[in-house]
Amino acid sequence: MRVARGRLLTAHVALLVVGATGGVSRAAAQGIGLEAGWYDGDAKAYLVLSAGSARRLSAPLSLNLSGTWYSPLSEQGGDLVGASADLGLWRGGNPGLYLVGGLSGGFGFNGADMVWGSYSAGAGYEFRLFSTLGLAAEARWRGLSQGGDQGVQLSARFGLGMRRKTSNPPPPPTASAASTAAVPGAVAPASAPAEGSAAAQAVVQTALDVMGTPYRWGGTGADGFDCSGLIQYAYSAHGLMLPRTSADQAKQGTEVERSLPALLPGDILTFSAGAGGSQVTHVGLYIGGGEFIHSATNGVQKSRLSATDPYGKWWWDRWVGVRRLLPG
Repeated sequence: MRVARGRLLTAHVALLVVGATGGVSRAAAQGIGLEAGWYDGDAKAYLVLSAGSARRLSAPLSLNLSGTWYSPLSEQGGDLVGASADLGLWRGGNPGLYLVGGLSGGFGFNGADMVWGSYSAGAGYEFRLFSTLGLAAEARWRGLSQGGDQGVQLSARFGLGMRRKTSNPPPPPTASAASTAAVPGAVAPASAPAEGSAAAQAVVQTALDVMGTPYRWGGTGADGFDCSGLIQYAYSAHGLMLPRTSADQAKQGTEVERSLPALLPGDILTFSAGAGGSQVTHVGLYIGGGEFIHSATNGVQKSRLSATDPYGKWWWDRWVGVRRLLPG
């Protein structure tokens, strides 16, 4: 019986992997993932295996569709095979905590109910192993229609990182729209030419020259950067040494008004982890035209500040302030 189940396990895993990887070339904004877990219910326990594809719906929200197999860990009960649809909040973005919940359903055999359904809700924490590969640990509360069972499911998920959904960026917000979001009490914008100084432009170009370099926590060199490592690298190449952390970099230079018209290339933009926050956890380098360069989940990349664009608004809502290190 165990030999037959082992062969069945191998076959199911192979089918799930093929199904997950088959659509990679068709969807640039998708990522694929494999998940293995353990469900411990009131009456039953299962080994849970799934594979699927995730798509980003907006900056914080993603949808994951997968095939799932529940293999019983005892001779009681039967196998469950079906599909799952999960919504994740802050999942597949920067490493850290995320929320997840979803519905599953399908068919049973080997003594299980012919049709089954399930709901789940929980949280996870995502780690970044490489620029495109992440590892997540999850804990969910799951209810199963199979015998009216419910319990805790613990799992680990390996996934190829989702690239953010891209579109033709809209023009930056108007001066009036940006000024309404200015931080109360901020310093008035400095009067300087829109193109910024030659030194600031050189710092920006240094950062642009390493576009695509993988994200690496604690990284400060060509093998990988984290957010503050990139800023430190770009400025140190031109003789200006900065502190290592984003919180300390947020204290350097002079404060500038938090509005798009006040920005100059080379300005350091500071961000919080949550919308409306004040604690700096991320930094980027303004390059002009409403865009900034920074190192995030997908490596060194450009992003947009916008009050209307879905992805740009995600950063806009978390934008804490601006620091200027070089004169205009």
